[in-house]
Amino acid sequence: MRLFIRVMKALSDPNRVRIIKMLGTKELCVCELRQLIGLAQSTVSKHLKILEEVGLVTYRKEGAWIIYRLTQGEESEYARVMLKNLKGWLTDDPLLQEMLARSSWIDRERTCAA
Repeated sequence: MRLFIRVMKALSDPNRVRIIKMLGTKELCVCELRQLIGLAQSTVSKHLKILEEVGLVTYRKEGAWIIYRLTQGEESEYARVMLKNLKGWLTDDPLLQEMLARSSWIDRERTCAA
């Protein structure tokens, strides 16, 4: 039950759900997520750490950047099921729609250099 509660707590924050939805479209670095969500870089990093600890996101290094992506839920059945369901949920949320539209033109080179 402990892992179930941890996954649910991780998804209880609207900004972490937004991060999951953004990463459901493509891999993003912290700078890109910061620009899309409008939070401080340190806050985005804290949210990503929580999501990583419960097996919802993972990362890889690419030069100076750390690039985040969704996992396949390998570590947890709860994470796998929630990621699968979140793909179809909240598609009519206006804020998420606007963020998803902006994510298509975000440029890592320009965003992270600022």
